[in-house]
Amino acid sequence: MNEEEFYFQTEAAELLKMMINSVYSNKDIFLRELISNASDALDKRRIETLKNSELAENTNAVIKIELNPDNKTLSVSDNGIGMTRDELINYLGTIAKSGTKEFLKAAKDSNTQQELIGQFGVGFYSVFMVADKVEVVTRKLGTSETYKFTSNGTGKYTIEDFDQRSECGTTVTLYIRENTDDPDKSAKNYLDEWTIRGIIEKYSDFISWPILFKDKTINSQKAIWQRPDNEITEDEYKEFYKHLTHDWQEPLMHIKINAEGSTNFKGLLFVPSQAPFDLFMNPESGGVSLYINRVFIMNDFKDLIPGYLRFIRGVIDSEDLPLNISREILQDEPIIRVKRRSTQRKIYNELKKLLENDREKFIKFWLAFGKILKEGIVQDHEHAKNILDIALFRTTNSDEWTTLAEYEARMKPEQKGIYCLAGRDTLSALKASPKLEPFTEKGYEVLLMTDPVDEVILNDSRFIFPAEAKQLLNIASDDVSAETDDEKKSNEDKIKAIESDFEPLKKKALEVLGEKLENVKPSVSLTSSPACLRGGMSLQMESILRSIGQAPQAQKRVLELNVSHPIIKKLIELAKNDNEKVPDMLKTLYDQAIILEGAAPDDPADFIKRIDDLMALALGD
Repeated sequence: MNEEEFYFQTEAAELLKMMINSVYSNKDIFLRELISNASDALDKRRIETLKNSELAENTNAVIKIELNPDNKTLSVSDNGIGMTRDELINYLGTIAKSGTKEFLKAAKDSNTQQELIGQFGVGFYSVFMVADKVEVVTRKLGTSETYKFTSNGTGKYTIEDFDQRSECGTTVTLYIRENTDDPDKSAKNYLDEWTIRGIIEKYSDFISWPILFKDKTINSQKAIWQRPDNEITEDEYKEFYKHLTHDWQEPLMHIKINAEGSTNFKGLLFVPSQAPFDLFMNPESGGVSLYINRVFIMNDFKDLIPGYLRFIRGVIDSEDLPLNISREILQDEPIIRVKRRSTQRKIYNELKKLLENDREKFIKFWLAFGKILKEGIVQDHEHAKNILDIALFRTTNSDEWTTLAEYEARMKPEQKGIYCLAGRDTLSALKASPKLEPFTEKGYEVLLMTDPVDEVILNDSRFIFPAEAKQLLNIASDDVSAETDDEKKSNEDKIKAIESDFEPLKKKALEVLGEKLENVKPSVSLTSSPACLRGGMSLQMESILRSIGQAPQAQKRVLELNVSHPIIKKLIELAKNDNEKVPDMLKTLYDQAIILEGAAPDDPADFIKRIDDLMALALGD
């Protein structure tokens, strides 16, 4: 055999060392690269045979994976276009020389459009992460000569004539490294059948050509996002979702993406029928995978799908997304932003269609994922209105869900905005809040917001609504009132008239509860409750902060006492005479107000004892 020795270009050994040890963060990548190169070769052969029918052969295009643990070898073979001796030198002997780029340039003259994956001559050298030596046996389509390329990645390689290939194509054989002195450098797990199966399933499952391993096709080849929507049945969508996610339940809906223009990409996204068990415990969880022309690149593509859409599952397949040579790091941020906006816009549009066309199904979605989606109102002001347009709320007027647009249509003409109350984690508890009384008394409908993010939304001073939209008004704020200007003036006169009678009770309350209260005020707006707490951070928000290890500063609140309530009237009289029962009564009123805010009294045992004493007093014991 005619063997000739060559050297890589200057400093190639150092470049190889850098690529092997630095470029790729995951050794499994080598098999993805080899399969991608094989897929490219099959694509190229198909294009060439379309242009020249004389090159067509009666053969089935296939990628074969062979494992020989005894010889410590792993081989990837294809019957694609193959390479000539000069192409071996140009594409493999010159690192970072892209055969695919040159092929695409040549293909332009034939007006043939074809999506090709790799940069052969770059990803190829990832094999040296796991192999001590690599052999490439190849025969070019339309020729009879076969050549073998051999290298150990140390700076030189050999090419020789070879006669053991009966058809065109390429076989890459890796001699897997086994280093017992340094376990971290050992790659013997790549001689394990199930390791190889797992890598192929993860990275190359949707390659369009069959991948044979142990004489069976092990990739699904079902990249259904590449097919026209009218050619895909609902059963196929469901089957693909289960294959992709391993979720035994059917998806709630699917979203097909086919973006063309300044950037081209396709995708297929799904909304699960229910939230995964760890979705709220693990904010980093996600399920949108990035593919480049059917080749898996990464899970949880956060640059495309923000955290508040982390319930979305599916794939995005890009034709023009620029990566570095390892295909692991995104480079062009403007293109990513375009894809991100396009994908989000499509998701919002499809969810809005679901809301308009299938309310019952949308409610199921909202119950599962609404509290996560609403995080985007605070995190992503660009798309906040899109989220608010489809957000659902409960109100004081009905147990049915409502949108903001539907609420606005029912607003009274004199309303200053959309009245909202957040704070409790259950609807029934929030409905019991004394803060509602001035508004429900006048027939105003109030949105009841029970999710943790709701209070952040209401208190986020950065959030700016469009000029045409009604403002969300937090009725827990001192700045929001149900009173008209005339009513406010009248109530101020009423409070002024009783200030002197109220002063002894106020003084006693500040004496007994001074560490917890900023002030004590008489109220004429409460209707049925004797007391109400206002001001400061809500008790629910305090609890949330503590749960994430952020202890809030001590909050002092304002205690409002309903001067029209029989209990408060009696306490005003008792306080004038400095009655000994007043302190315990005030403590009990404060603790009751705390409970209505969604928290427990500081001293539950003392609270229970005071309640027991009151019950005994009422029973005449």
